Amino acid sequence: MRISTKGLYAVRLMIYLTTKGQAEPVSLKEISETQCISKKYLEQITPSLTGAKLLKSTRGASGGYKLARPADKISIYDILDATEGSLSPVGALDDGELEWTPASPFLEGSMWRGLDSLIREYLSGITLQKIVDDESPVAADSYTI
Repeated sequence: MRISTKGLYAVRLMIYLTTKGQAEPVSLKEISETQCISKKYLEQITPSLTGAKLLKSTRGASGGYKLARPADKISIYDILDATEGSLSPVGALDDGELEWTPASPFLEGSMWRGLDSLIREYLSGITLQKIVDDESPVAADSYTI
């Protein structure tokens, strides 16, 4: 599995919006400048995220983007699925072609289904909020005795 820059930048965009909170929409210009991502590239990424109902867009002078739902309800899998398409390690998983038949034995099918399940479970278990919380200075400095 290989994640393109589109997927990587989509994750970065969504994390940035998480850090900004839900109060006001954030312009693509601000995101571009703070995250060092071309505004034109962001314009290509945002339709996928709004279409997947992960982002809300607002038009006008004070327009921009904000998360469509709470950050703890948006997983990295959601973002990558919206921007990358399928994350399956084998294209045949998407087509339902990993079925065994006597004419065409596919004995390794369960291995590919298992890998697909691991990828999906892992990325679905990581939310935007978890990333922000894990990387916050408070989390880094906290400890328990």
